[in-house]
Amino acid sequence: MSIIHGMNFKTLDLNLLRVLDALLSEGSVTRAGEKIGLSQPAVSAALARLRSALGDPLLVRQGQGLVPTDYARSIAPELRRALDGISTLLAGPASYDPAKGTETFRLSGSDFFAELLMPELAHRIGTEAPGVRVQLVDLVPQDYVSSLERYDADLLLIPSTDFPDWIDSQPLFRSTFRVIARSGHPALPGRGGQIDLDTFCALPHVLFSPEGRLASIGDDALTKLGRSRKVTMTLATFYGVARAVAASDAIALVPGQFAEALAPVIGLNHYAAPLPVTVPVITMAWHRRSSNDPAHQWLRGLVAGILTPLNAREAPLP
Repeated sequence: MSIIHGMNFKTLDLNLLRVLDALLSEGSVTRAGEKIGLSQPAVSAALARLRSALGDPLLVRQGQGLVPTDYARSIAPELRRALDGISTLLAGPASYDPAKGTETFRLSGSDFFAELLMPELAHRIGTEAPGVRVQLVDLVPQDYVSSLERYDADLLLIPSTDFPDWIDSQPLFRSTFRVIARSGHPALPGRGGQIDLDTFCALPHVLFSPEGRLASIGDDALTKLGRSRKVTMTLATFYGVARAVAASDAIALVPGQFAEALAPVIGLNHYAAPLPVTVPVITMAWHRRSSNDPAHQWLRGLVAGILTPLNAREAPLP
């Protein structure tokens, strides 16, 4: 039998169901009030509203106590199950066991993370959560944040920016830019040397730009000094930039951690930038709807555990 028995559910005060449940279990207005933290008059008023709404006395007096009517007795088990279900629903998300997980997570970020996150993440996933799948997908130019809203990505890995209020975020590491050049470059010193600003401006540059732009944060820094550079190539991946530099006399500004990781692999030297370039804070961002999801929390903890050590030689995070 339906609990609401002709009642208008749209106007139902669910607290009345708690009162009814307490009355049915206690058989006393006073004890029911003590059980759910209401005064005796409040319980009596709630019972009157229930009687009117349900069209049944619900409880009738017998001696010193109250006994349920046949209708009230018939709905008591269903009422308890319904309230238990609501309690479970509102209790918050359950814990997460990655060993039993079967989720697919989509991370959106540059190929920097293909080098400095995904290998270790692959190892950790294989060890801790063999049923979980992780995909690193390209950033969508000028539309990074919207990918979260559209469920195209579960996590963004991008330089910190002004996020809308429905985004939660966590800073992971700062990334100071360094200059990369091929080993044996005729115009540059060997490993451990320095590059001066005149040489930096005179040499051709390869620029990381998924959008194909010919200027970036490095050009902003040069403009402040009244200088400029010549960008001869743009590429949509950092690895592509590094490979082009390794095969030519061009140079490039890239994140320091990337330079250090890739330089010995493909024959590059890297140098401190000869000008002050704003150091971005690389941030993990996600839709607030996922903040309390245990599986998402586990993923964020895994990613942060791998990436925050990259800040070891940088300034403290904000």
